[in-house]
Amino acid sequence: MQRSTDRILTTHVGSLARPRPLLEQMREKEHGRPYDVDGFPKLVTDAVAEVVDAQVAAGLDVVTDGEMSKVSFLTYVKDRLAGFDASAGEKLMPPSWQVEIDAFPGYYADYLGKYTEQVSPMTTMVCTGPVSYVGHDQLRTDIANLRSALAGHDVTEAFLPSTSPSGFGRNAFYPSEGEYLSAVAEALREEYLGIVDAGFLLQIDDPWLIEYLSENPATTPEQRRADAEQHIEILNHALRGIPREKIRLHTCYGLNHGPRIHDLDLAEIAPLMLRINAGAYSFEVANPRHQHEWKIWRDLPLPDGTVLIPGLIGHATNYVEHPDLIADTIELYAGLVGRENVIAGADCGFSSRASFKPEVHPSVVWEKFRALAEGARPASARLWR
Repeated sequence: MQRSTDRILTTHVGSLARPRPLLEQMREKEHGRPYDVDGFPKLVTDAVAEVVDAQVAAGLDVVTDGEMSKVSFLTYVKDRLAGFDASAGEKLMPPSWQVEIDAFPGYYADYLGKYTEQVSPMTTMVCTGPVSYVGHDQLRTDIANLRSALAGHDVTEAFLPSTSPSGFGRNAFYPSEGEYLSAVAEALREEYLGIVDAGFLLQIDDPWLIEYLSENPATTPEQRRADAEQHIEILNHALRGIPREKIRLHTCYGLNHGPRIHDLDLAEIAPLMLRINAGAYSFEVANPRHQHEWKIWRDLPLPDGTVLIPGLIGHATNYVEHPDLIADTIELYAGLVGRENVIAGADCGFSSRASFKPEVHPSVVWEKFRALAEGARPASARLWR
């Protein structure tokens, strides 16, 4: 993993809006209806090439494929893991979401009701047999598409996201939740290794660390802590042997637009987050519920060689952050942990689920990226003055 050795590098979390022709074919494919089987792979390849071109043009240093091939950052694994069946109509609502929805039922009825035209049907993955990884062909295609799209571009680095073992399914096969999650993690390890072996950085998308720790009326704080500890142990076992400097961890809170008054404080999360075997940690900062949390880094020491990727542009608002604010926040974090230990990033993905109407309009996303790069330049000039 490259560090900010002579200037502040810029990146983002991964998912970006898919082009409409791809979304239309993806929707038919996901609903089991006729689609252009022969033309679909080219739609994905072209979309990756376009989105890499656009990231470079916006001034980002560390880029990715935009997750063009995936219906979401999480449920894409339905095509890559054996041992699961789909349970149509069954929804796994994260407890922290339900707490927030119960507090603001009128708001969330309107907010969640907007998502009527779905690219992928709402189904829950139910584990009904031994879990194994069967996504080798899809992974090879993702790797080939990104490698081809990077040709001719002078980028600092590239990464591919992969989900953590939790959050997308329900166990109905293994004797315990721990055994189920361990089996899922061992299967996903094949994807983790494939990404690193291909020469890309591996990004683990892990909102579930925060979910385990968040308010849940059905559990005690002690049980939530124990679940989080188990999650860390299982994820680290899946990452065993992979050098820390090849791994980025992204964690966030799940819900996007909303009051978000039940978000857990980063001070409760960060010490556990830093125990996950990664070289860089991406987390929300632009979100106004968390902008004040820079203070925790005054007292929380970073492990040697660790990079922070604070989110300086928000994924849940169509405001474009001012480059001067971005520059100031970069300098704030650099003053806390060292300039070489900061990469400027985003709060979360801008289309974590394939959608015809992502919450932040794609034209605004590219302007946000340009603002991120523009803000990094004066911050770098002052930090390396």
